[in-house]
Amino acid sequence: MIPSYSRRGFLGTGTFALGTLAARPLLAAEPFARSSTPRLRLGLAAYGFRDQFKPEKNGEPARMTMYRFLDYCVEHRCEGAELTSYYFPQAVDDAELLNIRRHAHLRGVTICGTAVGNDFCHPPGPKRAETIASVKEWIRRAALLGVPHIRVFAGNVHGTSEEEAIRLTIAALEECGEAAGKAGIFLGIENHGGIVKDSANLLRIVQAVKSPWVGINLDTGNFYSEDPYAELALCAPWAVNVQFKGKVRPASRKTAHKADYARTFKILREAGYQGFVTLEYEFPEDPFATIPKVLDEMRPFMG
Repeated sequence: MIPSYSRRGFLGTGTFALGTLAARPLLAAEPFARSSTPRLRLGLAAYGFRDQFKPEKNGEPARMTMYRFLDYCVEHRCEGAELTSYYFPQAVDDAELLNIRRHAHLRGVTICGTAVGNDFCHPPGPKRAETIASVKEWIRRAALLGVPHIRVFAGNVHGTSEEEAIRLTIAALEECGEAAGKAGIFLGIENHGGIVKDSANLLRIVQAVKSPWVGINLDTGNFYSEDPYAELALCAPWAVNVQFKGKVRPASRKTAHKADYARTFKILREAGYQGFVTLEYEFPEDPFATIPKVLDEMRPFMG
């Protein structure tokens, strides 16, 4: 039986935990064992250019393509590029995916992840089958791209109870997690409203999924309680990817305000997080003008 650790106990185990757990399978029910030194790598999500990926209304081509986005990441010294699935052609073929992978490698940028739109809360039927099939197809595509992580959602209640929606999500994550594990790809369930609008249900789900390839895609701007930072701290030990928003909106405020960068990154370090911290830009200002500024604000905290 794998030992059970409190969050405080887990963070203090260091290399002993690695040696203890290395010989047996690690379940996602436990925080991920990491070495004692946090390591944060800067990434950028294509989602920040969501409007620029759309073709211009006058028939002109889109201002942003996946190739241009990868070049942009290089120009702005981002180690990683998250290629959001929404901005690929719907029928993108394998040859194009391999060309994108080649383009990234020759420019020295890591394709650190992709993100899909799904809803695992649908009851058995065509919609549920379709969303699971879509996630599995993107697992296959991610393997072609050399992507180690896919952001997934939980979803919303559809004519059932929240308890049933949670059960359905766990079942879908286990099914898709098995497919992802065979490809060596992590699935990160995001704190993205619906049944995972708070940390309680999110942790309940990820701890119930019996797969070492399923964790949390921790979005630093998506908790809306009185203390979003406390929820981030609870979830950080299960993070397999971090999307940094640069803003938070506690329940007491009607609008978002700039995040406490020092506090956010301190939480990640205290959790021993090792991996990409990817800027998912959502401010209203022009991303071409503002993303470089936010990246420069993040860099001093990366270490």
